[in-house]
Amino acid sequence: MRLIVFCLLFSTIWASADAQSTNHKKRPRSLAPLEQQLRSVIAGFRGDVGIYVHDLRTNQRVAINADTLFPTASTIKIPIQCGLFDKIHKGELTYNQQLVYKDSLHYDDGIVGSLKDGTKIPLSEVVMLMETVSDNTGSLWCQALAGGGTAINQWLETNGFHQTRVNSRTPGRETNRARYGWGQTTPHELADLLTYIWQGRAVSPDASEEMYRNLGRQYWDNDGLSQIPPDIKTASKNGAVNQARSEVVLVHAPHGNYVYCVMTKNQKDESWERTNEGFMLLRTVSAILWHYFEPQSSWKPAEGYEKWW
Repeated sequence: MRLIVFCLLFSTIWASADAQSTNHKKRPRSLAPLEQQLRSVIAGFRGDVGIYVHDLRTNQRVAINADTLFPTASTIKIPIQCGLFDKIHKGELTYNQQLVYKDSLHYDDGIVGSLKDGTKIPLSEVVMLMETVSDNTGSLWCQALAGGGTAINQWLETNGFHQTRVNSRTPGRETNRARYGWGQTTPHELADLLTYIWQGRAVSPDASEEMYRNLGRQYWDNDGLSQIPPDIKTASKNGAVNQARSEVVLVHAPHGNYVYCVMTKNQKDESWERTNEGFMLLRTVSAILWHYFEPQSSWKPAEGYEKWW
């Protein structure tokens, strides 16, 4: 009898140990080593850096100055798109309605700004140009059609984005514009906004789907996107001004989706070459994340890729 009891007890202990081992294997690995690696990369950066990483599979996060305000530069075009689709959802605009370009809309000589006075163009094409090639004249046109910065900021506040704001051409935000430029946000909020769209929660599921499609057609792919295999689905937006570089990316990786945002400000390096410290940081962080989340991947950018940029 004692032998039977001992065997049962022994079996129970080993079953418990085996269960604990199995549970341990199921536990997601800590992102602490990743955070340490990212901190070492930015240690010598000549300027301020904010990084936010969210593993959407395990819900783990890395946050380095992630709630600090940074200039958005062209990443503000994500909130502008949200404000515009809110108008469309309310029936105040139609996505494919014909717009008429006027010279009074001209801001710079991008694609939209190079149109002849009186040219007709669908609103959907202007939105696509805003997100895909980051057309500035088209973006300011979309901002106005969305009701201006005040209306967009109200949408952001209502949807829980309390730090992200449009400053340019927005009454009462002149001081903020002088400090941050067109817009301001945090790495945390900008990544959450992109995730919010992907989850179908921005404006409506159908609006979110169309916005996410637009964000998945990025022409400026020489920053963080250049460090991710081209057959991996991504949605992103980047931005740059003299003293700041920024990029937010949602990656549909084999292991599971992750989203990250890198933002800089007060950069000493104000050059516009590929070797700019900010541009290099965007690529470095993206490469670190890809190989951390996909350790079995042997992919790397094709040799000689940099010559194109």
